[in-house]
Amino acid sequence: MKQITLIGLLFAMLCQYSYAQDSTATKKKKMHGTFYVTWGYHRDAYTRSDVHFQDNKTDDYDFVMHNAKAHDSPDMDNFFNKPLTVPQYVFYGGYFFNNKGDWGIEGGWDHLKYIVTEGQTVNMTGEIRGIQYNQDTTVTAPFFHYEHTNGNNYLTVSLVKRQVLYKSLNTHHKVSALFKAGGGVLVPKTESYVLGNHRDGPFRVAGYVFTLGTAVRYDIYRYFFLEAAVKGAYARYTHDKIYGEGVANQNFFSAQLILAAGINIPLSKD
Repeated sequence: MKQITLIGLLFAMLCQYSYAQDSTATKKKKMHGTFYVTWGYHRDAYTRSDVHFQDNKTDDYDFVMHNAKAHDSPDMDNFFNKPLTVPQYVFYGGYFFNNKGDWGIEGGWDHLKYIVTEGQTVNMTGEIRGIQYNQDTTVTAPFFHYEHTNGNNYLTVSLVKRQVLYKSLNTHHKVSALFKAGGGVLVPKTESYVLGNHRDGPFRVAGYVFTLGTAVRYDIYRYFFLEAAVKGAYARYTHDKIYGEGVANQNFFSAQLILAAGINIPLSKD
């Protein structure tokens, strides 16, 4: 009987010890750092680009519009009478790994709008329905029109480095510099006219993008922040769908000037 009682006592002590160890491990595994979400709006600029169009199945053409100029479309007029997603916007979600916030990771959706400027004259080379071309051509619908206004979307993941520049004594105000580098895919909704044939959408993956940016972030009372950023990108459209079996491809650099606001979600009190 005593042996049974002793074994029971030892078992109880072992359970208590195991519980204490589990509690300690749980405390050690407690997450630190900060989640955040960002929403903002921006203006964009683009380099000139060679736009290549090809269709050897439902039509017969293979030509390039050389050095074509493009512009953005901010759609900020009557802002309060439009859905928030109509203007050029950004939406990011990220996580800084520890309380110091030295490094983090961020997922992002950049909704840019890209329009090949109407009325410009570009050099067109290639073949259209058996006829060779090498001549200056005016960009105008319905012969030619090309835009991503719903839009030239960047879906990316970025590595983030934060450097604190200023922190108030009561820690209610903090100014930081952020440096971001990442990449992802292009998800456009393209509207085009090529040789009179019109196509609008749908959304689809059509290429890849690499991004590099810097920002100044002002944190207010730990939970809110304002951010001003400059972001550059290299976008490569490898198989953008147009009418029928037609495909467009191009590459260009873009620059964004972004103003945004966000919310911090700290995972610890310290």
